[in-house]
Amino acid sequence: MTSREELLVAILPTVRDLKLALHQHWYRIPVATTEKLLKKRWPPKWLAFYQPKVFGRQAHSIYYFARVEGIREVFRWELFPEMPQTSKSQRRYYQLILSPLERLSAPIHCRRGQRLTFIQTTWEKFLAADEVNDLYDDSVLEDLVKLSNSVTRTTRLQNRT
Repeated sequence: MTSREELLVAILPTVRDLKLALHQHWYRIPVATTEKLLKKRWPPKWLAFYQPKVFGRQAHSIYYFARVEGIREVFRWELFPEMPQTSKSQRRYYQLILSPLERLSAPIHCRRGQRLTFIQTTWEKFLAADEVNDLYDDSVLEDLVKLSNSVTRTTRLQNRT
């Protein structure tokens, strides 16, 4: 693993989405969103999950991450065959197949509590981040200063071998 491996922070819009990631080891991203917002650094090697307001006391934080083991393009109805067929059923998604989720021992919090959808970053920045804003690619000089002044966050990774 290199520190420059791409990591995508993605929102978990619902508790159901967290359960899918935890128990079925996958996450979905609309193909249109990927082509519009993420194509510059697609595909990611890692996925981390930002939990919004619906997560109550664990809101506005990143607690979980996983390695992306595969990506396949599917229709929404293939992801949710038990759901009634609607116009949404025909939308195309990338299904990211994940390793079992790992939990950070110390979550990465968002001090402002803002809503976000995706942050494209690197494994290196993820390990060094003290807060969500540290994950953004602001400037090379700022990144060098942050990295030289930070302690690697490997202690956040529980049960890693």
